[in-house]
Amino acid sequence: MDHQPTVHQRDTSIQLSGQGSRLQQSQDIIYRFLLNIVRQWPPEIVLQEFKNLFIYQSEVAKQEVLQALYKIVFENDETEFRNTLKRSCYILINNWDATRRRKAIQDLIEAFDEPKIHEETISKNLNRIRYWLINFIKSKDYEELKLFAARFDTEGHWAHRYACYLLVPQYLDVRNSEEQRTAAKALSQELKDKFKFDLAMYTAYTQSAASNHRNLANPTGLGDDVLRLIKRILVKRGPFSYTNLANIFRKQTENTNYRFYKKSLSNYLLFSVKNPRVVNLFNQNLSAKLETIYAEHDEDLLNQALILRSCNRVIDFLTTENRQEPAELFVLLLSQGNPLTLVVVLLKIILISPNSRSHLESCVATLIEYYQKYPEAECQWVIYFLELFNITFAIYAENVEYNLVNMQKSNPNRSSTDRNWNWNTWRIFSQLKQDNKIASYLVDEKQLKEELNKEELSTEG
Repeated sequence: MDHQPTVHQRDTSIQLSGQGSRLQQSQDIIYRFLLNIVRQWPPEIVLQEFKNLFIYQSEVAKQEVLQALYKIVFENDETEFRNTLKRSCYILINNWDATRRRKAIQDLIEAFDEPKIHEETISKNLNRIRYWLINFIKSKDYEELKLFAARFDTEGHWAHRYACYLLVPQYLDVRNSEEQRTAAKALSQELKDKFKFDLAMYTAYTQSAASNHRNLANPTGLGDDVLRLIKRILVKRGPFSYTNLANIFRKQTENTNYRFYKKSLSNYLLFSVKNPRVVNLFNQNLSAKLETIYAEHDEDLLNQALILRSCNRVIDFLTTENRQEPAELFVLLLSQGNPLTLVVVLLKIILISPNSRSHLESCVATLIEYYQKYPEAECQWVIYFLELFNITFAIYAENVEYNLVNMQKSNPNRSSTDRNWNWNTWRIFSQLKQDNKIASYLVDEKQLKEELNKEELSTEG
């Protein structure tokens, strides 16, 4: 069962077209019918009505609904039929999701596995509907629909583990129905929240004495190495933390012209990158491009629109420039073993331009869609990047506060950059924040105090 820290109710109403074409009126009859029954009837009966209408073309509770479907079919417009089918699915999904009827959603998607869809009949209209259904099953629209069952699929395609990003283009695309966009946004946020919550719980209890009494699964695909990795991410603290650097950069570039901002942005992104080969890659593939973008505004005073557009373009340079395949710099950095550097640079961008977050996640979705045609064994380097991306943004860009605490009193002033640092002497503690206030410890407060009192602690930075 999904564990959610909070439940958010949302509006599941639909905007009907009212007075319009005969086609629109037929569609509205179907939408109203489904909206009424999904709010009143048990899911299994609603699902049967859906099957009777779209798959079996048999008797439904209101005969006018089946007649409305036939009117759409008579128009011989496959696109409108598919739009009707999709919107009908998302009306059910939205309402079931709002009432936690998750099994019903899974059953709805599995309804398209019915053998009846592939049977021919003597009816020209029925054959047309089934031909359109088969085309729908082969389409990207159905792949998008299947993401709503991805949360139940523990052994499915590796890309479904990152459904929270694959859903982003659905809710950003204004061509999709309001129901689809609402459902996609809600599920994407739910999956992010669940990962964030599970990660915080896992890191808290795995290191504690209570771990023997809890069976918490590792929410990442990195195995036992995830704790050491989180410590590496957290070790960048003090005056040179990523958040502080972002604040300094914003202050230094206030009231400057755009040319100065672009040069400063390049320096900011490369700050603390020690590998000269990586710096060279950035200079050749990113800094040079930054100089030329929106050059007509070089002498203009910096504004929020230029910041957003520039950060979005840098994200493109780092991920996918043509929104079809990986960017050159993305492939170079990952193939040379620098995924964490890339993730940190992307984090730095979001810390100075939070509104670029959805654009970044949409680009990540494009990368996943590109690589998902390959077997998991051939995509390990990309999967490792995605895991790092998940963890880093859960730590720095969400509402959980992580702290790294030294459990050993020896060498209290030791530098956090020391390569020989003993990671085993440091513990991760996480706190859940709500409305900018710490709401509750994710480890038992009494247990935490007892453990902290066992030794004299020193914190870095």
